[in-house]
Amino acid sequence: MACPKNFQRLPKNVVPKHYKLKLTPDLEKFTFEGSEDITVEVVCPTYKIKMNSVDIEVQQASYTADGAEAAMANINYCPNEEELVLDFSSQLQCGKGTLSLKFTGELNDKMKGFYRSKYFIGDQEKFAAVTQFEATDARRAFPCWDEPAIKATFDVILVVPKDKVALSNMPIISDKEVEGDESLKEVSYSTTPIMSTYLLAFVVGEFDYVEGADSNGVAVRVYTPVGKSEQGNFALDVAVKTLPFYNNYFGIAYPLPKVDLIAIPDFSAGAMENWGLITYRETALLVDAENSSARIKQWVALVVGHELAHQWFGNLVTMEWWTHLWLNEGFASWIEYLCVDYCFPEYDVWTQFVNNDLGQALEMDALDNSHPIEVEVGHPSEVDEIFDAISYSKGSSVIRMLHDYLGDEDFRRGMNIYLTRHQYKNTCTEHLWAALEEASGKPVGDMMATWTKQKGFPVLKVEQEQCGKDRHLTVSQSKFMAGGGNPPSGYRWMVPVSVLTQSQPDQPMLLGLMDNCSKDFCLHFVSKGQWVKLNAGTVGFYRVMYPSEMLQALMPAVKDLSLPPKDRLGLQSDLFALSRAGLTPAVDVLRTVGAYKNETDFTVWSNLSSNLSSISAILQYSDCYPAFKKYVINLFSKIASDVGWDPKPDEDTLTPLLREVVLARMGRYGDKATVEEANKRFDAHCSGEAKLPADLKSAVYATVLSNGDSTTYEKMLKLYDEADMQEERVRIGRALGSVQDRDLIQKVLFFALSDKVRAQDAVFVISGCTGSAEGRELAWKFFRENFHTLSDRYEGGFLLSRLVQATTENFASEEMALEVEAYFKEHPLSAAERTIQQSIENIRLNAKWLEREEEAVKKFLS
Repeated sequence: MACPKNFQRLPKNVVPKHYKLKLTPDLEKFTFEGSEDITVEVVCPTYKIKMNSVDIEVQQASYTADGAEAAMANINYCPNEEELVLDFSSQLQCGKGTLSLKFTGELNDKMKGFYRSKYFIGDQEKFAAVTQFEATDARRAFPCWDEPAIKATFDVILVVPKDKVALSNMPIISDKEVEGDESLKEVSYSTTPIMSTYLLAFVVGEFDYVEGADSNGVAVRVYTPVGKSEQGNFALDVAVKTLPFYNNYFGIAYPLPKVDLIAIPDFSAGAMENWGLITYRETALLVDAENSSARIKQWVALVVGHELAHQWFGNLVTMEWWTHLWLNEGFASWIEYLCVDYCFPEYDVWTQFVNNDLGQALEMDALDNSHPIEVEVGHPSEVDEIFDAISYSKGSSVIRMLHDYLGDEDFRRGMNIYLTRHQYKNTCTEHLWAALEEASGKPVGDMMATWTKQKGFPVLKVEQEQCGKDRHLTVSQSKFMAGGGNPPSGYRWMVPVSVLTQSQPDQPMLLGLMDNCSKDFCLHFVSKGQWVKLNAGTVGFYRVMYPSEMLQALMPAVKDLSLPPKDRLGLQSDLFALSRAGLTPAVDVLRTVGAYKNETDFTVWSNLSSNLSSISAILQYSDCYPAFKKYVINLFSKIASDVGWDPKPDEDTLTPLLREVVLARMGRYGDKATVEEANKRFDAHCSGEAKLPADLKSAVYATVLSNGDSTTYEKMLKLYDEADMQEERVRIGRALGSVQDRDLIQKVLFFALSDKVRAQDAVFVISGCTGSAEGRELAWKFFRENFHTLSDRYEGGFLLSRLVQATTENFASEEMALEVEAYFKEHPLSAAERTIQQSIENIRLNAKWLEREEEAVKKFLS
């Protein structure tokens, strides 16, 4: 995205050292009054002070040097630069002074800055005042130097109604009645550590809480909606276990006396790591012991682990500028799995990582319109666009690969060096590589530059030769292209290569670093006929392409499950990607998938299901779609019969998740027995005769809606209205779009923008309609008809990018690619520019695949 001309960061001639900030929100008029005294240092004489400010009106600004009289400023706004310029008639001299401002602002409804969030107690509508400052929205709450490298300390004072809970980053030090207005109280908080503006937070509203302390005495509270405190217990348990885990892992104690985790009704992201006051969507924090699904529990554990990791990695040590955002997010997205694996080993989260993060990142990064992990960010308006699968999922995947290559001991030692050396300061990516290199003695900087500074990743092509008792492998690399074709020259990665063999399936026989375009490896004592698999544990960020005989040798190990789950998953994931790129015929992949009929692992089935779903979306534009659905039902029928509908006494933690994936696929594709059973259970649930367990709800809802009529739809809306939990409303909202009738799809789309659906959830309700060809067409039309409403509502945020992606990327014709291209030429969305290009590229890849594979697939299915 082009950077606005002449963008410059704030000058450093005046820098803040300490903010004393007082805010008085009005929860009826949706405004706030503020004042601040900022201790600043004038580094060189100046007539001007520049700071960031958006949608704030400053009534008064003055500067007082030590011992001098206050100098009043002329106040000027530069809205395009999001800056406030204070002009003084006499020059400010070097040294310390106090900048004092009085201002007013709006508690907006955009889920950014200082904003309002609606909630209900009984039937009574109420509002909370809450914050979301990352990346660049602290400037909407108070004029400040809103750049991550310009750190300061903060004293916060909130003047709020007496009956409200008022929280900030630090503990309360005083809480007193306001003179002259006994309905208000003035709450003061202790001084924060030195920190970036984007990590400051305040919340004013009505909440209950549960509390505990970790083994080091840190006070932990989880704040919930009123009357739902028990739904905070699971997150509290995770947080209390997680803080000591990170203390131990990083070798540095958590630096604040408390941490609060709070559920916010209206919240655009999943969560935000404000230091000591972490904000969450309700669905990312609250767990109801009886009514929450196993999937939600895992999600909450991962999000809590992610945000707590940021308290060190991001908050204690902060990126110097948004160019290094990936380091914050990629690292936290990796270590959240390490932490949840420690707390809940039964979740087998590392296999799920291969599906959730690695798979998603490989898919996006194979596109021409991907971007390097490390993207040069100029103007802050560019930041939102890199909160994507490359920053989070590719970032976490290359860190996982590096951790595996270095080993846990050296990696931890390097992390401790990095955090100790740079605590309370700002860093760039190279500082982390230097610390890890120092700890391990390995070429971390050179190796990782090949993964972070160039987009894409390699496909490794393997050739083998038997030499007596040894197997010789020749491995070559080239850039993997989602669209196939000749890979561009000039790309080379330093690739950690690991190899599994039949005699040693759980432990790599070989670990090596491939630093050229081609490299030979020798495996000793691997006899003829034994299988060999590259990328042990699917840890490497690359695809592998085998010659036919090597692939066929692996199939018995897939069938008898002797190949470990991560490797079975990686193998079929690579095959689908190679087929999409035209490097392997689709029919060969569908034949190979037959070897997975005996599969038992939840994550392998989950990945297989989503890969088949991608093919299904394209085949909806072909007359062999009904035959494809029968093929999938046949593939899933054995596992569906094995898991059944009801939990067995001895089943493991992941079986409920497997049951949901399998039954949803069978039901959506119209398997007669599955549809009948789903309808029977749904009717019993609606009548109150037998409540559906939480783990079955998603599968049953999707099944009855995709095979039902307007009566089913109305029953579902009634359940939505009666739902007391946000988790259940989100579950129903996401399922509604499964309906097949054109008029019902229209109803779902209008419902998405009604008052019944929270703004952050509407995106997923609309996206839910795009699973069928007709739903996709209607959702795209709806997006265009409501373009101004949607672009205004999600202005500049990543939710808009998600909506663009969902409503466009699964079309499969050149005609649609041109239509989408033309539409966004006329209606540009700067914050979603890269997403638009990726969607257009995906439409063309789908069209190419359909043209190339349709006839052969049709023949295979018949």
